[in-house]
Amino acid sequence: MELEGRIIKVMDTQSFDSGFSKREFVVNTFKENYPQDIKFEVYKEKCEALNAFQAGDEVKVEFNIRGNEYNGRYYVNLQAWKIEKSTGQAQDAQMPNFENIQKASPSLSDAPAEPDDLPF
Repeated sequence: MELEGRIIKVMDTQSFDSGFSKREFVVNTFKENYPQDIKFEVYKEKCEALNAFQAGDEVKVEFNIRGNEYNGRYYVNLQAWKIEKSTGQAQDAQMPNFENIQKASPSLSDAPAEPDDLPF
């Protein structure tokens, strides 16, 4: 799955006795009608990769949804496996230039007049 938004918080790395480490970060989906704060996790060597990001960076996160049961309770984690900075220029480059389209398109006044055969 994929999500775009703005990082609002990057937490410290948590290390466990087993040698396992994880790091969490929160992304706000500010472009949506109802923005949400979504928490992601990264594991092991990806913890260091988060050092390149800080609060305020616009990012695209690719992730997997993981669920598990522990003592009769169910938990869901969003495991990020790829994170990259979003660039406004790249998004603008993909948008069509509507000004040129309007100039090249015929206007309604250029169309031949058709008889109005509607009954109302």
